[in-house]
Amino acid sequence: FSLNLTVDCNAVLKALQPIFQEQGMTETVHNWEDHGYLATYIKKNGSFANLRIHPHGLVLVDLQSYNDPMKGREEVDQLLNKVEERMKELFHGNIKRVKRLPAILRGGVIDRYWPTADGRLVEYDIDEVVYDEDSPFQNIKILHSKQFGNILILSGDVNLAESDLAYTQAIMGSGKEDYAGKEVLILGGGDGGILYEIVKLKPKMVTMVASNIDQMVIDGCKKYMRKTCGDVLDNLKGECYQVLIEDCIPVLKRYAKEGRMFDYVINDLTAVPISTSPEEDSTWEFLRLILDLSMKVLKQDGKYFTQGNCINLTDALTLYEEQLSRLYCPVEFSKETVCVPSYMELY
Repeated sequence: FSLNLTVDCNAVLKALQPIFQEQGMTETVHNWEDHGYLATYIKKNGSFANLRIHPHGLVLVDLQSYNDPMKGREEVDQLLNKVEERMKELFHGNIKRVKRLPAILRGGVIDRYWPTADGRLVEYDIDEVVYDEDSPFQNIKILHSKQFGNILILSGDVNLAESDLAYTQAIMGSGKEDYAGKEVLILGGGDGGILYEIVKLKPKMVTMVASNIDQMVIDGCKKYMRKTCGDVLDNLKGECYQVLIEDCIPVLKRYAKEGRMFDYVINDLTAVPISTSPEEDSTWEFLRLILDLSMKVLKQDGKYFTQGNCINLTDALTLYEEQLSRLYCPVEFSKETVCVPSYMELY
């Protein structure tokens, strides 16, 4: 509750106390003179409430129900309805805003909460854990969403969902490129989405390689992300593609030494780091190394495509663009913003 006036904290406490007492909850009150009250109410079944009253006109109620979700939701709603009625009686037209946030389910069998790139917490409509394994490199999860289909999550980072063709199309040039008869190098891309879409366009050869590309990611995706990867991960070699399960840095160095050149290099490795201190962040060093090595295997008229990050991370994106002016050779660049459905943000 956000109020239009300063409040008598004791009066608010006295008005709301009976609601919690009617529930058979045990009360403990802390008073900090100029900083208001904190009252905690505990029920015998383990449910509890925190009532925080700030003198400047903010009253917060946090309820945690130790119950099954349906009963717990009913219990919480009934209590909050009574608190809201009492507050309206007490302050009449002086309530500026009442805001009720949805319940967060803690410790559920299915984890529905994942952060966006810019640190906002999103609750997904996850209804099934499809795959959950730890490889030597990372935790690999594939969760099913009612809206987005199966979602690949690597070490807590939402990578790609079956709904996210927009991501794959954008990192390939948004339909403006002719891949027919071309040599293509994909860095990363373990979900198989980019490889699957490029193979359809009749390239001469696509080589997919990544830093510590994880065989378990490939195994999980070829079984549970087939709407994204089709059948290209069933075999590591096809008529016009090969998948190398190797560290991409020595491979890039080898290709540069051999003079092997590509028409397109597509970097689907690490996103632009959120850190705005490239000198102190090893991820920035890794990105700069990959950029320089990629330029050495890219034809003079070739194109390099990569992901950036969410558009809210303006400082990090600006820093990335600055890195492009520090490469050993001059480059021109352009950028495009697309909405990636499962990211729930513009990228």
